[in-house]
Amino acid sequence: MRMMLKAQMDTAAATKAIQEGRMPTIMQTMMEKLQPEAAYFGPDGGQRTAFIIFQMDDPSQLPAISEPLFSQFNARVEIFPVMDRDDLERGLSALQDNQ
Repeated sequence: MRMMLKAQMDTAAATKAIQEGRMPTIMQTMMEKLQPEAAYFGPDGGQRTAFIIFQMDDPSQLPAISEPLFSQFNARVEIFPVMDRDDLERGLSALQDNQ
């Protein structure tokens, strides 16, 4: 299932990771693990934030995905299903067929 991960990183923890040179390695490891369809980074709510779209085949992947963000960045992590345009069109079509 296509999922979106939103990780808002604690400013102090993320700044420390940047200063210590750990941020690039942590992000590269995450990208290799998730093989995202898309990944965007920017400020949200005044914090460094990652928005990552990836495929999750099994919910048992949640701890391995989120734990590095919790432990390295004291991040607030949200992971939820999302649709692309084609998914939405199929879903709306199925909804109309059932009415």
